[in-house]
Order: sequence, then C-alpha cells, then structure tokens
Amino acid sequence: MSHPSLESIATQLESDQSRDRLLALTALRDVEPEDAVPLIKKVLADENLQVRTMAVFALGLKQTSECFGLLMELLADDDYGIRANAAGAMGYLRDPRAIEPLTQLFYEDGEWLVRFSAAVSLGNIGDPRAKEVLQEALKSDEAILQQGAIAALGEVGATEAVEAMLKFVQSEDWLVRQRLAEALGNLPTEKTLPALRYLQKDAHPQVSLAASLAIARLEEADAALEATLDGASGATA
Repeated sequence: MSHPSLESIATQLESDQSRDRLLALTALRDVEPEDAVPLIKKVLADENLQVRTMAVFALGLKQTSECFGLLMELLADDDYGIRANAAGAMGYLRDPRAIEPLTQLFYEDGEWLVRFSAAVSLGNIGDPRAKEVLQEALKSDEAILQQGAIAALGEVGATEAVEAMLKFVQSEDWLVRQRLAEALGNLPTEKTLPALRYLQKDAHPQVSLAASLAIARLEEADAALEATLDGASGATA
C-alpha cells in the first residue's frame, strides 16, 4: 500500500472537514519527525477540539527540537483537555526540563485530569526530582490520582515512598491495588515482599496476578545481582 505524500497530507489538513484533518494527522504516523512537526503545527489551534487534541499528542511522538517549546505553550491553554494532553505528551519527550513546569502544573491546576497527566509524565521522565511531588499526589482523594502517583513512584524508583504507598494495600479500588503491586516490583525494600505476598492473595485476579509478576521480577533481579557478585568474587580470587 502506498503512503500519501507530504503535499497531499498538507492539503488534507486544510480541508473544511474535521474528519479529513483527523485522517491527515493519522497519516503522519509514518512520516519522519522533521517533516511531520511543521504539518502538525498547522492544526495546533484548530477549531475542532478532537483535531487539536490529536495534534498535541502527536508532538510527544514526533520529537524535534521544537516540540518542547510548543508543548510548554500548550500547558497554559484555556482548555483543560489540551493542558492535560500537553502534559501527557511531555512525558513522551522524557526531557528533564519538563520537571519544573509539570510540578507547577500539578500543584496549581484545578483540574484533576491535568494533575493526573502531570503526575504520570513525571514518572515517565524518571527524574528523581519528581519524587517529592509524586509523594504529595498520594495524599489526593481522587483514586485516579492515587493510581498515577503510585505507578510513577515505581517508575522513578522511589523506595523511600514504599511506607506511604503501603496504606493502599486495602484500597477499595482494585485498580489502585493493581498499580501498587506493579510499582512494588520496582521498589525492593524489607517491606516490599511481605506486601506483595499479601496482595498475591487479593480477591481480584488482576491484583493477584500483578503481585505474582512483581515477586518474580524481584526474585530475578536478586538472582542476577547474586550471579554478578559471585562472578566478581571469582574473578578476584
């Protein structure tokens, strides 16, 4: 199957029909970032929210030197959905410069969806500077924010947050418990395995499975470390 040319995509992006513009953005999937971003910029202020949303998301996938600055501007957009998508796209860039603006967005934005996207992206970036704000996110009353914070803390390896995270082992929301089990698989502490063995007996099969996989991951990591230490010891003997 032949792919549409850049010229035909550019023409389609100028169509009066929002469906055409959405299809044009989809067609950029196989286009190199340097060629795609100038076309994406054409519809960043589109009158159709779905088109704008897709364009914003595309900036996280088609990464060029322009994308960070474009997304920074969109973090201040009047539409909270656009702010949330811009925050989410920042996570795909994995640019440590985003830590400060995403942290500010988490603390200051009044929309839970924006704060959730900021928390998730802070985890995706994996910078240890995000640990403090993510631990703050654990205090939220919103289950979706709790899920995002727990997952992100696992991503950044925040073993110091395990104590605070363990209060969610009996959360009423099974998705929170599942995210906890998954995150603990990245956070080895003396309390991690007992918590995972507790979650392994969870009534919800997804939680139980996540806990079993996390235990297996920790055991594999321990075995690999032990093999490395044995190899080093043998080399120096």
